[in-house]
Amino acid sequence: MHTFENKVAVITGAASGFGREFANIGARLGMKLVLADVQQDALEAARAELAQQGAQVTALRCDVRHAAEVQALADEAMRAFGAVHLLFNNAGVGAGGLVWENSQADWEWVLGVNLWGVIHGVRIFTPLMLECASKDSSYQGHIVNTASMAGLLNAPTMGIYNVSKHAVVSLSESLYQDLKLVDAPIGASVLCPYFVPTGISASHRNRPDDLKQDTPPTASQRAAQAMSDKAVGSGKVSAVQVAEWTFDAIRDDRFYIYSHPGALGNVQQRMEEIIQQKNPGDPYAAAPHIRDMLREKLKG
Repeated sequence: MHTFENKVAVITGAASGFGREFANIGARLGMKLVLADVQQDALEAARAELAQQGAQVTALRCDVRHAAEVQALADEAMRAFGAVHLLFNNAGVGAGGLVWENSQADWEWVLGVNLWGVIHGVRIFTPLMLECASKDSSYQGHIVNTASMAGLLNAPTMGIYNVSKHAVVSLSESLYQDLKLVDAPIGASVLCPYFVPTGISASHRNRPDDLKQDTPPTASQRAAQAMSDKAVGSGKVSAVQVAEWTFDAIRDDRFYIYSHPGALGNVQQRMEEIIQQKNPGDPYAAAPHIRDMLREKLKG
């Protein structure tokens, strides 16, 4: 996808973080924007700000856990602009703790947003985009799924998040191969950011009432939250930079998008351990003080 002006972009998780920056860049490039987020007030503020800047924009509150709401988002995009060219399956949440201490509600919430949100987006929007392509010989489209470096690594006390993001990487690679198989004029990318200051560490603010934690957090859950707050808050790469690199990747039809390429050494080590049938290595071998600090926190 090489041109963006007058093309239609649909963005989930559009009210903050990467989604908000995707919208800013899309507006600057002259795109028509369809914004979705579960936080109504932030979504409306984003819509109003972009409209004031002259962007053609519509917005719809959407909980991506629910297929009907993602379908309503697709319907709104077609009603407002008559096509979809660029899809960002970007909505995401985080939760941590020792994997056996997470409740069913924790799993349903994180997998519902991080994985099922992407599944619904791919399942609903890909046929719609293919239909748009069938009606326009010059059509170019692209789908970007937001995963994480946690989709390529497995740090402790991040089990639910790791599982959700590994699945998104797999889904994205499968989508890429399937689109190539049918010669679709639609590209695909997976975004794998590391620690970037966004709202992800405070995503519990939007946790639905039916999946609220009904017991106090465990020591491991408190430790995971504290480490996430510190790591995300102290990140040196900004969401603006990651959004710019993402649009560069779309232009270049590049599948893997990284915010911190230096972290790929850990990914390479993991792949070599798999090939050589070694037990998983210590993710904190190069930073044992972090492992020791985490162990200390687990004592409560």
